[in-house]
Amino acid sequence: MQQADYIHIGKIVAVFGLKGELILQHALGKKTQFKPQEVVFIEEIKGSYLPYFVLGSRAKSVDETILQLEAVATPEAAARLRGKPVWITETDFRQLAGNKAPISLLGYMVINQGESLGPVEEVIEQPHQVLLTIRRHGKEVYIPLHEESLLSIRHDKKEIVVQLPDGLLDIYL
Repeated sequence: MQQADYIHIGKIVAVFGLKGELILQHALGKKTQFKPQEVVFIEEIKGSYLPYFVLGSRAKSVDETILQLEAVATPEAAARLRGKPVWITETDFRQLAGNKAPISLLGYMVINQGESLGPVEEVIEQPHQVLLTIRRHGKEVYIPLHEESLLSIRHDKKEIVVQLPDGLLDIYL
């Protein structure tokens, strides 16, 4: 599988308990539990997605889940995964992500004044706005999403309709 087949959902932020459980901080937008035998991919080395089977999990909060993974049975084994990015397959992502969560906009087409700009490759949540990353003319472009720029989200068509400030796209030429 290539990186495009995976969706980055968060990272391991802490070890929990004495059995090697991990706290996954995620952006799925709802309390999330993984089913036993589901797979999460941990990027232990940049660009290398190692599969880990879930033995059990429980939602800790809207943005944290406690995971017990196969082959991680001690606090020491869990500690080496702290800070590592966690990815899941796009299929699992579509089932797990809350439809109100900004991360659910991945893959949606951004439309500005009737022009398709490109699909959302990354969602960056900031305190007062969300930034969508698209690729345009081979360059990474950041699209701010807030009350003034967002016109509508068409979930049925997987489109985000925006009205961008004049000149915003010109800075990427």
